[in-house]
Amino acid sequence: MALDKGSLESRIEAEFKRLGIRTTGDHCFTYIISKAVAKAVVDEIQANAIVPVTKGDSAGNYKVT
Repeated sequence: MALDKGSLESRIEAEFKRLGIRTTGDHCFTYIISKAVAKAVVDEIQANAIVPVTKGDSAGNYKVT
């Protein structure tokens, strides 16, 4: 599964709504928070995640992209 900032952002927004947190209005910052968190999470995973493959011809550690 590919990492997608937009998809994660939408999930975060949906979770805010599910929790009863207002996601629209003049003083609402959930959009900015959702965007920032989604970007940080995807960037961190893409920069540092390693997937170990322990068996077969492809055994080794691989970077997540």
